[in-house]
Amino acid sequence: MKRRVLFVSRERFRLPLDGAQKRKWDAVASVVEHRVLAAAAPGAPTSDEHFRLVGKARFLDGPLFYLLLPWRIARQLREFRPEAALVQGIHETVAFLVARRLTGAATKVILDVQGDWHEATRLYGSPFRRLLNPVNDALAAPAVRGADCIRTVSTQTTGLVRALGREPAAIFPSYVDAEAFLERAPDPLPEQPRAVFVGVLERYKAFDTLVEAWRIAAPRVPDATLHVVGDGSMRDRMPANVEWSRRLTAEEVAAAMDAAWTVCLPSRSEGLPRVALEGACRGRAIIGGNRAGIPDVVDDGENGFLVDPDDAQQLADALVRILSDRDLAEQLGAGARRTGEEWGVTPAEYAEKVRTLVETCASRSSSS
Repeated sequence: MKRRVLFVSRERFRLPLDGAQKRKWDAVASVVEHRVLAAAAPGAPTSDEHFRLVGKARFLDGPLFYLLLPWRIARQLREFRPEAALVQGIHETVAFLVARRLTGAATKVILDVQGDWHEATRLYGSPFRRLLNPVNDALAAPAVRGADCIRTVSTQTTGLVRALGREPAAIFPSYVDAEAFLERAPDPLPEQPRAVFVGVLERYKAFDTLVEAWRIAAPRVPDATLHVVGDGSMRDRMPANVEWSRRLTAEEVAAAMDAAWTVCLPSRSEGLPRVALEGACRGRAIIGGNRAGIPDVVDDGENGFLVDPDDAQQLADALVRILSDRDLAEQLGAGARRTGEEWGVTPAEYAEKVRTLVETCASRSSSS
């Protein structure tokens, strides 16, 4: 009998699933009976056999999502009756704990720590979010201590939960789609030097630093281009001389990386840098911020460069070094590919890690 597992997150899904997402969730479905409570991409369907998604509200979308989340979770606890829930984030976990108390359910909660919860209100979205810093920080302890089990993704996230007196039941990285990024051998570098940034256009990704760095670097590498993939509150800061893609599929992201010499991820905070791993799988040098989980993946001088995400000049210098030296870009890219091969997993391997985590949590609970 497969265990029933509820997955809860703020992630936005576009139904019907395709590409990497479909491969991931098909694999999960092979090992557990699952339901996903999350958010829907604008204009996309909000439900199917496995997904119960919340449409985007015209106003106060984020606050409304979290305000109503305990009641939405409670409904799933009553209808789906999961044995375990894998809940991404401290805010979502607190909502789950409230819902579990409301319903009296016996469902075990696994807190999935993907990043530094301190940064949720400091480096993302409107400056008004920073007013919530005290509330955000206060939620961490009840979420971490109230969870039945915890999963972390990196050295940094593991340190966060250990600081609150808990030990993770499992440590494994976020899913990186091997089919889209690893199965094919890396393409040769294109003729023209190019950098690609993939991520939300927010402070925590240091997009503001990248904008300033590119203004410094572009005149020094006049043949080079920058491709920005993503959207966010800083879209109005986009330099005029870059290519911008609001959204790409996993396969299209892999193609964008193949068209570049380097993948730039100068983030101020990352649990484990999935984009850096994807770029490494495609054999591209990584320029990463020297913070949080990025040094777990980027070995300075071996598969890319680490830079201070608050130092635009240092980031510009790293961009120029790679974009003006094809031999260096190829050497670092070869090192990156080795890193990608070490970290990459198939959908089946990822699903098995999830199944083992659920079983571990269930067995601990039954023996306590």
